[in-house]
Amino acid sequence: MEMKELIEAFPSNIAEGLAIAEAKSFRKPNREIHNILICGMGGSGIGGKIVSQWLEEDLSVPVTLCQDYSVPNFVNQNTLVIASSYSGNTEETLMSVEEAQKKGAYIIGVTSGGGLKDFCDKHGMDYVIVPGGNPPRSALAYSLVQLVNIFASIGMSSPNRLQEIEDGRNLIISEQAEIHAEAKKIAQITSGRVPIFYAVSRYEGIAVRAKQQFNENSKMLCWMNVLPEMNHNELVGWGGGDNRFAAIFLDSGDLIPRNRKRVTISLKQIATKTDVVHTVVAKGNSKIAKSLYLINVIDWASWYSADIRNVDSIEIVIIDYLKDELSKL
Repeated sequence: MEMKELIEAFPSNIAEGLAIAEAKSFRKPNREIHNILICGMGGSGIGGKIVSQWLEEDLSVPVTLCQDYSVPNFVNQNTLVIASSYSGNTEETLMSVEEAQKKGAYIIGVTSGGGLKDFCDKHGMDYVIVPGGNPPRSALAYSLVQLVNIFASIGMSSPNRLQEIEDGRNLIISEQAEIHAEAKKIAQITSGRVPIFYAVSRYEGIAVRAKQQFNENSKMLCWMNVLPEMNHNELVGWGGGDNRFAAIFLDSGDLIPRNRKRVTISLKQIATKTDVVHTVVAKGNSKIAKSLYLINVIDWASWYSADIRNVDSIEIVIIDYLKDELSKL
């Protein structure tokens, strides 16, 4: 399946994910949970980042992301570990979850099969199976829905968040014309430039997703940062900025007044260095719906950018080469 078709399937993937979630419940941990660790890499891992920010007002314990071969020292029997590996064979995730199991953590898996499914079966751990066979970055809808359902199912967040996902799905279906128009504009204005994606810190996961999609689909180097943090360092770096760069601000529309002022000042200053300063304004009535809208805009923008550059948005030859070389160790 081509990347265009995979992006087109995003709303239907959300619907399928919600159906899987409706039929799947999880056992509540048989111990008090003091902290949460979400293990996952790349297209599988970004779901953890986004969902942890979606639920930051629901969760009463801290969430940490693990994107390495080992887990933090704090992991113990009072840690909930969610292992997210679309293929089920991500080596960093498998090694980290094995270590977490030895430390006595309570583990839940999200996967399409592979070694993670086998690991959960062997140790009697809960897991949910999602449809497999596609690039992990195109399966984000599944991981987002299942992660939200895990937290709702074990009583750590509101079940209303699943309805907000459904509302976001309906929104992007109804707004496809505007989403494509915005995506084409982003692809055009970033052509021949280095995109820099900005968001406020509450939407950092969306900016990371944007960077990842332009890296993988468009085969472009780019970066991202968040406000207010970038006001303490990167804004100064724009003193060396020029028209090689395109600043894209992902505006959720729900900024506190001081951050809104920071954005206004920052974009005004950046505009003295580059001709391309563009704001993408999210639609939606919730943080989740706004995020899904921005995700869909950026996914399409990365595909249109790949089309402009005449590159294959599916291929990841360099990653396959890396995995092959690592397999020789």
